Amino acid sequence: MNNKNQQIVHRTTIGGQSIPEGIMMKGPRRSCTVVRKPDGTLAIRDEQTTPLRERFAPAGWPVIRGFVTMVQSLADGFRAIEYAARFLEDEEEEQPSALETWLIGKIGAGAVERLLYGLSMALGIGLAVGLFILLPALLTGFLPDGAPHLAVNLLEGVLRIAIFIGYMWLMSRLPDMRRTFRYHGAEHKTIYCYEKNLPLTAEHVRVQPCAHPRCGTSFLFVVMIISILVFSLVTSDSRAVQLVLRLVLLPVVIGLSYELNRFAGRHDGALFRALRWPGMMLQRITVLEPDDSMIEVAIVALEHVIPADKREDAW
Repeated sequence: MNNKNQQIVHRTTIGGQSIPEGIMMKGPRRSCTVVRKPDGTLAIRDEQTTPLRERFAPAGWPVIRGFVTMVQSLADGFRAIEYAARFLEDEEEEQPSALETWLIGKIGAGAVERLLYGLSMALGIGLAVGLFILLPALLTGFLPDGAPHLAVNLLEGVLRIAIFIGYMWLMSRLPDMRRTFRYHGAEHKTIYCYEKNLPLTAEHVRVQPCAHPRCGTSFLFVVMIISILVFSLVTSDSRAVQLVLRLVLLPVVIGLSYELNRFAGRHDGALFRALRWPGMMLQRITVLEPDDSMIEVAIVALEHVIPADKREDAW
C-alpha cells in the first residue's frame, strides 16, 4: 500500500511548531526543540513538562482548556524561537545598548532577559489582536449609522478573514518565512508518519501529505469563523463598548474553536471533511514541501516526545 494513502491508526495529541531553522514538538510529558545550526549540526533542548490541568483543575475543563492551550502554545512558541535565535545570530555579538546595560546593572541579566521575553510576547499578542480583531471592527465603524448589526458583523468577519489570509500570503513571500513554512511541512509529514505507525525515516516521512487537519493554521481559521457567530450575539450602539466586548469574548471564541477543532479532528465523515476543507486549503500558503534535512529535524524532535504508552497521547 502507498504510504501516503495508508490509513491513520493512532490520532495523536502531539503537536509542533516550526521556528527559524527548526521545530518544537510537544508531547504529553515532554517538549523538544531542535534547531539546525549554521555548521549543519543539531542543537537539541529536551524538557520534561507537566500538563497544566494536573496543577490547576479548571485548565482541563471544556472551553477553558482551549484558551489555556492557546496561551501555553504561544508561550512555548516564543521560548522556542528565542532558543533558535541563539544559534542563528551573527558570530560577532552586538554590544548591549545603554538602556540594556543600565537595566542589567539594576535588576541583573537574568531579569532583563525575562523582561525582554515578556515584552516581545506581549507585543506579538497585541499585534495579532490589533490586526485581526480590532482593525476589522474599526473599519466597519465607518459604515452609516443604522446599518443592520448582523450585516455589519458579517462584513467584519469577512474583513478579518481577508486580513488574515493576506497577512499569511505576504509572510510566505519572505525567503526566511518560506523556509520556516517548509519546516512546518516537515512537522506535519512526520506526525502523519507516526499516526500511521510507519517507521520514522526520511523515506516514509517524505511521501506523506503536507496539510494536516489538526494544524494551527486551520485552528486559527476556525477562530475567525466562530468569532462571527459569537460576536453576533452581542451588540452596542457604542463603538468603544463593541471593541471591549470583542476583547472580553475572545477567550470564549478561542475555547469554542478548540472544542470544535478537537471534535472534528476525531471524525472522517463527509461533513467533517467539508468543515476542515477551508483550513486545509489555507495550509497551501503556510505549509510547504520540506527537504530531507528538515525532515531529519522533525524526526529527532518527535522521537524525543513520544510517550512509552501511546494511550497517553491519544487524541
